[in-house]
Amino acid sequence: MDHPAPFEIHDQRIAPGTAQILTIPVSQQVTGLDASLALKVLHGAKPGPCVFVSAAIHGDEIVGTAIIQRLLDHLMPGDMAGTLILAPAVNIYGFASHSRYLPDRRDLNRSFPGYENGSLAAQLAHAFLEQVIDRCSLGIDLHTAAVHRYNLPQIRIASGSPYLTQLAMAFGAPIIIESPLRPGSMRALAHDRETPMLLLEAGEALRFDRYSIEVGVRGVLRVLDHVGMIEIGPVLEDVDVPMRANRSSWVRAPRGGVSRRVRKSGDIVKQGGLLAVVGGLFGEDAQELVSPVDGVVIGHATLPVVNQGDALFHIAEVETLDHVGKHARSIVDAMAVSEPPHPPTTLLDEDEVL
Repeated sequence: MDHPAPFEIHDQRIAPGTAQILTIPVSQQVTGLDASLALKVLHGAKPGPCVFVSAAIHGDEIVGTAIIQRLLDHLMPGDMAGTLILAPAVNIYGFASHSRYLPDRRDLNRSFPGYENGSLAAQLAHAFLEQVIDRCSLGIDLHTAAVHRYNLPQIRIASGSPYLTQLAMAFGAPIIIESPLRPGSMRALAHDRETPMLLLEAGEALRFDRYSIEVGVRGVLRVLDHVGMIEIGPVLEDVDVPMRANRSSWVRAPRGGVSRRVRKSGDIVKQGGLLAVVGGLFGEDAQELVSPVDGVVIGHATLPVVNQGDALFHIAEVETLDHVGKHARSIVDAMAVSEPPHPPTTLLDEDEVL
């Protein structure tokens, strides 16, 4: 059997069949101390692809951090082929301050490819590109909705790539969405470099939720199995066929006041179906919000106090609802998630409300 060479990254050499945590200095903090990018590299005992999984490129989107921690319960370098680079908090500054942005208010996911002598965001983007993206043949980037919003677990891919569609189907999130690439984003950079990337949207900022974490862990493990890095058991092989969408609609508050939501992310909705009611401080002059299309709610606002025009629901028009089941109210109910086995038109952008 062929044995891979040690994996070299930054100033470290990682032997086959081993794992190592390393810190890569990026810039100096106001204290004069180094701020570093934390990575864990699992270098398999057998040759194979190099894949990265990243989280918290927006510092308050922490569900991906929990997914990466859980992944480590199920991965052993001695049983793996290839190399896996895990980055649980790419935006180290925002992660520490519970903020989406860096201290200079820049958005890291609009700062790629970056520049070694540029702003904090440019330095961090450059370091991640040089040390991680350029070494890999596949990336999985983990996101959540913004503060006071929740996203149904969904895989976002660039359109027109049969291979990305294949990987997204293997991941097995409830829905796959073809969404546009935004200039300066990690996904756009990877696309320009012909590095396939999946983007998971799941959950909400600054909170963990079990469903999003389990969908993420299972999905990443299935993708790693699909590209030949690991072998998963039959429990993880079974997955319902994800829905597909390339078009969606926003439903916005018709007035300011207090909303009473009757639907949530994952719910199947029909055109004209009631989503929420928004009334004044005393509940007066209540107005109904109804779905403009048949589809699935893929995102909703969690804060009931709203301004007129606030985006309250994001609804994807899907190709078919038949496989969900005639009596299922929600695709979350229809796609029950169990614990993984123990070791061995315009869409909402992935990180902004349009």
